[in-house]
Amino acid sequence: MYENTGTSGAAATIRPLYTSEERARRDATRWTLVQGVLAPLQFLVFLISVVLVLRFLQTGQGEAEATVSIVIKTLLLYTIMITGCIWEKVVFGRYLFAPSFFWEDVFSMLVLALHTAYLVALFTGALPVREQMLLALAGYAAYVINAGQFLLKLRAARLQSSSPSASASGEVAA
Repeated sequence: MYENTGTSGAAATIRPLYTSEERARRDATRWTLVQGVLAPLQFLVFLISVVLVLRFLQTGQGEAEATVSIVIKTLLLYTIMITGCIWEKVVFGRYLFAPSFFWEDVFSMLVLALHTAYLVALFTGALPVREQMLLALAGYAAYVINAGQFLLKLRAARLQSSSPSASASGEVAA
């Protein structure tokens, strides 16, 4: 939510999630809309894929459908990560690990690693199909945590922009 940039508790400076300049850049870039469209689309594909993967693990049926759904989910993940990096560069001046989203980006790397490991296992046959599906579920669990991080950050941005100090400085709601 907020970054403590000071050294002592009482005199610590709290950095808002967005400065007024960052908020203006965020609101002006088309990449904010792109992220806003891709995030729920990826979540929808995730929900469908989870059902298909669990169905396969329970019944042994629907391997092809589950596999295709995981690949689509992974491709959407790569797309949202690439466009998210562009968004972060426009808003914060760096492609990754801006202070406001540092831990979300760190955890995103784990999500990417697990999804990429799934693709490697799929295309090389390094793991049997059941273990591939379990690896995909591990990636999905990490994705859920990461999505939660971003939702909490979105909530923090809305709370920050509705606070009296944000209103006094003329900042626009998130």
